[in-house]
Amino acid sequence: MTRETIRILHVFGRLDFGGAETFIMNVYRNIDRAKIQFDFMIHTKQKCAYEDEVIALGGKIFRIPAYNCFNHLKYKTAWRKFFKNNKNYKFIHGHMTSTAAIYLKIAKKHGIKTISHAHNTSSGNDFKAKIKDILQLPLKYTADYLFACSAAAGKWCYGKSDFKIIFNAIDTNKFIYNKIFREIKRKELGLENKFVIMHIGRFEIQKNHGFLTDIFREIYNKNQDAVLFLVGNGPLREDIKIKTESAGLKNNIIFAGVRSDIPELLCAADVFLFPSLWEGLGIVLIEAQANGLRCVVSDAVPEEAAITNLIEFVSLNQPAMYWADKVLAYVDGYERKDMREEIKKAGYDIKNTVSRLEEFYL
Repeated sequence: MTRETIRILHVFGRLDFGGAETFIMNVYRNIDRAKIQFDFMIHTKQKCAYEDEVIALGGKIFRIPAYNCFNHLKYKTAWRKFFKNNKNYKFIHGHMTSTAAIYLKIAKKHGIKTISHAHNTSSGNDFKAKIKDILQLPLKYTADYLFACSAAAGKWCYGKSDFKIIFNAIDTNKFIYNKIFREIKRKELGLENKFVIMHIGRFEIQKNHGFLTDIFREIYNKNQDAVLFLVGNGPLREDIKIKTESAGLKNNIIFAGVRSDIPELLCAADVFLFPSLWEGLGIVLIEAQANGLRCVVSDAVPEEAAITNLIEFVSLNQPAMYWADKVLAYVDGYERKDMREEIKKAGYDIKNTVSRLEEFYL
């Protein structure tokens, strides 16, 4: 007798190149889709980066209005209507923890098993963040299963409750350092003979782009061959762009937008700079380490991210000049090694995580 394909509904705000979304897409590409299929519920009308690939892999995209407190009843009604018309899910896997207690509770009433998956260690400090914190308080009682990308993320989201750590794994073969790729990409981008500092992240408060550019200004004052390569989009992008232009750094900071060539870009870089105010883990750090790239990161990043000796933690209390000196320590280059075995030993190879999730879902 042939086993029927089970369907899992993943819930996100958007389906762009964020850390959690990239991780789930890594799983989706490698999972046995004859047994398990993924569908996605997102909270935006805009088309997102991964949508075409999801459709090509056999998944479906659904949309629901974003939650804003004032539409609390409408939000619940939209979910009730969805589950009334879509009863074929074995699990709903919620990555959007701010409203997960709402939609997971409704899913349970329709006989669907529920998973909450924590990917962060803070919602921020503004009023909107406080509302999110309150909304996710019941999660540890609502969800059937609690997942987290790190111990820090799990403790922040669920307190002392038991939770499973699911590593934000990657396809290690994609991220091997390749000298030829480096030369090609640097030539293509006009980065030959430059000291390239890379950052990958959405332009939001969490990623600390303001301080990032302060660090780069100190680097540039000491080395005019330095270039800051910023990958990503987001609501603060224009503000940061204006700041860099007023600082006279327009020609040395590249706003590259959303990119699909991350492995090649990492090969082209010399240092990865990541001064986040908070992180659940930071999957880009796993990718950078797999590429043999030295990483200078904030002490707000969980220590679990340091799965090799390539990461150096620096306190956010240190001034920009101190951070700049840490980055400039690598200006003369270093040996880039094949880190696949170290990544696999640490449990961050996608095949290990896919095997574990397949077993769980089935």
